[in-house]
Amino acid sequence: MNYMGVDIGTGGCKASVFTEEGKQLALAMREYDVTFTNDGGAVLDPDEVIGKCFEVMKECAHLIPSNSVRGIGISSQGEAFTAIGRNNEALSKAMVSSDISAQPLVEDWVATFGRDKLYHITGHTAHSLFTLFKLLWFKKNANEVWNRTRYFYCFEDLLHFRLGLNPAISWSLAGRTMMFDVRKHEWNQDILNELGISPDNLAAPRPPGSIVGIISAEAAHQLNLSKDTFVVTGGHDQTCSALGAGVTEEGVAMLGSGTVECICPAFKKPIFSKTLMENNLCTYDFSVSDMYTTVAYSLTGGNILKWFRDEFGSKEIAEAKLTGRDVYDLLIAGVHDTPSTAMVLPYFTPSGTPYFDTTTKGAILGLQLSTHRNDILKALLEGVSYEMRLNLDILEHAGYAIHELRWVGGGAKSKTLAQLKANVMNKKITIPDVKEAGCFGTAMLACAIHTGEPIRSLASRWVGTSAVIYPQPEYEKWYTKRFEVYKTLHKTIKEISV
Repeated sequence: MNYMGVDIGTGGCKASVFTEEGKQLALAMREYDVTFTNDGGAVLDPDEVIGKCFEVMKECAHLIPSNSVRGIGISSQGEAFTAIGRNNEALSKAMVSSDISAQPLVEDWVATFGRDKLYHITGHTAHSLFTLFKLLWFKKNANEVWNRTRYFYCFEDLLHFRLGLNPAISWSLAGRTMMFDVRKHEWNQDILNELGISPDNLAAPRPPGSIVGIISAEAAHQLNLSKDTFVVTGGHDQTCSALGAGVTEEGVAMLGSGTVECICPAFKKPIFSKTLMENNLCTYDFSVSDMYTTVAYSLTGGNILKWFRDEFGSKEIAEAKLTGRDVYDLLIAGVHDTPSTAMVLPYFTPSGTPYFDTTTKGAILGLQLSTHRNDILKALLEGVSYEMRLNLDILEHAGYAIHELRWVGGGAKSKTLAQLKANVMNKKITIPDVKEAGCFGTAMLACAIHTGEPIRSLASRWVGTSAVIYPQPEYEKWYTKRFEVYKTLHKTIKEISV
């Protein structure tokens, strides 16, 4: 039997099929565009997204033996929701994480409800990215549609709905709505009452890897799948990717490198503390049902390398066109082993954790006439890694000690970049032999419930290792000293930002 993982991202969706041994048999991808508006809006067309999910699922089903997919798991971007009407139609666009139109509503609502109360229920600090505040904006600005809405679904549960199922939402994705009690594992009635909705308007929260149901005969026919195909809860894309990278025990975390750089660990119990709250480091459910996680991230992340490519990489862009080589491989090949004498505050976008800073600008410091282009490139890459080390440092002081990072994403193929990250963060970096970690993690959940094999055993069997990178001792003192300097940059640059 085979198992399908579906990953619904902000910029596109993927489906992939794996055997009971974890071998990838098929992969399909589609892109879609976020629409941005002048008032800070950022939305997706939910019908387009679900339509393209169906396309990738159908394409994968055609690439493998007929009726061989037994179960499906779904990984989803967090926070985005769609209003569904009484005729099961989509009444709204889906407001994605980067939609900040609700920002003016946050402080007044939190002041009324209670900042500490909200944190100790949901494990999150208030921000306009969360579903709660997007719903508040929607209620205020689209009241006529609000009154016609029957359900509010995130993308995991919306796909369940379109597959003919009674939708469920995994605990980890429910946690990203900021309406979910992450200890009781239920929708919080006080929050829902303040918002003016009931649990009946939302999907039922379920543990990760729970069977939601069997897809409808119509969906099975449309997707070229067996009528016996079941669907399980998957969850938030970061936690699913961490599971797909083999993160199942304390002390290990996924390092995801893409547009956003993200750290997602696993812990045995939730930790609520003033330190975590002040640093916007959340606590919510992991994709293994008896564990919790947090998410630390730089929104600039891989964007910083793309920016350098576009502004200063014309030579490599031209060479890539001529030779067919990857332009990023060509850029990183020029990065030297020794640390850069320049230093970067990588706030080329809003910051992410720990500051949730939307105003402080990025900075490149320590430039001299002897500074070369590749020195700047290395400083940019080091800057993102310093920011992640800052998050790791805060987590460790709060009781979340991490000794190994399992690196996945587009950048993980570069040993040079892996060594740089290991050196700056002073952590062992393992590169799993994993393709499409989000799909891999959710397919793993489907296989585990079907075969009865414990998820930890399955993960250890499915996830191989392609490389292990250790920090180079000769650079430890340099990076430790420079990190102490880095920790002062945010306050200094914030004071002079214009």
